[in-house]
Amino acid sequence: MFGMIKNSLFGGVEVNNGTLLHKQEKDGITFEERAYEGGKFASLEVSGKPFDEATKECVLKLLKYVGGSNEKGAGMGMTSPVSIISYPTKSETLEPKVKVILRIPNQFQTDPPIPTDENICIEHREGLTVYATQFGGYAKEADYVAHAAKLHSCLGPDASYSTDYYICCGYDPPMKPYGRRNEVWFVKNN
Repeated sequence: MFGMIKNSLFGGVEVNNGTLLHKQEKDGITFEERAYEGGKFASLEVSGKPFDEATKECVLKLLKYVGGSNEKGAGMGMTSPVSIISYPTKSETLEPKVKVILRIPNQFQTDPPIPTDENICIEHREGLTVYATQFGGYAKEADYVAHAAKLHSCLGPDASYSTDYYICCGYDPPMKPYGRRNEVWFVKNN
């Protein structure tokens, strides 16, 4: 637990901002098209719980993993964003199912430590291109859903992206009160 707290308060954070391909503003909403490289990620899935509860549970377990709850006892440092794969419903909510993914820090990409929590998986994910919009505050399910609707409206019918899921991203530790960065990503179809 101390490793997790120390890591999130004092550890370095590798921020993956991707490569900006295009930036646009429409109806007062700024959105970007960005490319992200693939790599190894720690992931955890939870079903049957509300989005906010499931997300918190997953994030805490992943923070413990990068804080030293792994076979090497290695405090790896934090990466951001923490990405939450979420599944929209027709009733403008998210399904009670999430997959939270956290990129393994560059120093550990070739040989990530095995998690002590058997529910955490280490997986290779391919690179992707996303449409992203940013907003502040402490994001909850309703915030992500509202910003996803705005991004959908801005992109219009010509943009081609997955509609089965989208990615909710948080960049900041929970104790950061101001200047918080959250995003919604739609994964562009190739």
